[in-house]
Amino acid sequence: MLGFIIIMIVIGIVAGYLARLLVPGRDPMSFVQTVVLGIVGSFIGGFLGYVLFDKDIGEGALQASGVVGSVIGAVVALLIYNAATNRRGVGRRV
Repeated sequence: MLGFIIIMIVIGIVAGYLARLLVPGRDPMSFVQTVVLGIVGSFIGGFLGYVLFDKDIGEGALQASGVVGSVIGAVVALLIYNAATNRRGVGRRV
């Protein structure tokens, strides 16, 4: 169980930072928010893989995915987060 948590944190770091790199605009997030973004992205990627490819039916729809799926899911999560918080990134006035 501890190994799974450590792996999820490491994948969260990688996926979160890659998603922030791929999505244009500023994303003022802390380190912890970036890790959570990557972990949430991993589960979104696992869900998308389940829906699109109908794999791992025995594990259910909510599951962790690989690094590529985690990055794709983190990009989706970041785009949804930016839309929900109305962040435009470049040229935004407060």
